[in-house]
Amino acid sequence: MDPIRYYRRLLAYDAWANRETIINLRALDEPPPRAVQLVGHIVGAEWLWYTRVRREEPRMAVWPDLAPADCERAFEDVAEAWRRFFQSRTPDGLRDSVEYVNTKGESWRSSVEDILQHLVIHSSYHRAQVAHELRQAGGMPVNTDFIHAVRAGFVSQLAPRGRRR
Repeated sequence: MDPIRYYRRLLAYDAWANRETIINLRALDEPPPRAVQLVGHIVGAEWLWYTRVRREEPRMAVWPDLAPADCERAFEDVAEAWRRFFQSRTPDGLRDSVEYVNTKGESWRSSVEDILQHLVIHSSYHRAQVAHELRQAGGMPVNTDFIHAVRAGFVSQLAPRGRRR
């Protein structure tokens, strides 16, 4: 598979899963505070990685204090920013090296493709924590598994390729 298509598909999944998670949280009268913090962190980290790859100043804190409605708007904005990012990216550009200083003040260098992979895994990890918080509070989290999105065709770029079982 073309690496650009692969990462666009992966980030389309990530945007869908983030959207499903925030819709699930916003449906609650009183979402668990820790779940709201985690969702804010997901969007804050996605913006952080985007600005690092673009070599721009951060747009928000890594752990922003955002209401669910603010998270929803921020998720839409960062998903659109990543879609635009891929419009001018070539497969060779995915191997570009990005130098940055992490939140501990340490200097690092990572390839764009490693950052993209990390971004999706990081978000998935924290969405699982949100699901746990919802269960602990007696709620029912949504299924944001990648294979679920593929099988159900929830994201056009993730349309099923094989038989549905």
